[in-house]
Amino acid sequence: MRRIEFHIALMAGAALMLAGCGFGDVRSPLPEFMRAKAPELPALEPAPDVKRMLKEKLDAVFTVASQPTHVRVSEPHPNLRGPGWTACVKAEVVSVTGKPLGTQTYRVEISGGVIADRQKVEPEDTCSTETYEPI
Repeated sequence: MRRIEFHIALMAGAALMLAGCGFGDVRSPLPEFMRAKAPELPALEPAPDVKRMLKEKLDAVFTVASQPTHVRVSEPHPNLRGPGWTACVKAEVVSVTGKPLGTQTYRVEISGGVIADRQKVEPEDTCSTETYEPI
């Protein structure tokens, strides 16, 4: 009986020692040769021509029924949340009943040369500090 308990304790000790083997993550206090390599970031694609993209496909941001006028766009910036670029787009729009809604601002995400997503600007977005150019 004691022999079995001794072997179990011996195996558990060996398992604990081996569990400590391996590489620490990039920010580990281990020496450099024991750390895992930092992942390589994907190459940043060239800055898109947002003005041209909006001229060709404005309905990717605004619906046709909103009749966008005075469309303005900011310079594209690298997306901090993932691959691609982001830009801010403003336009004067109307509601479905024809009443003016005023200026609406959207943040667009551009990936692979196309507008992948658009979201209405929130108060914490930086679109209010951007400079805009008409398209």
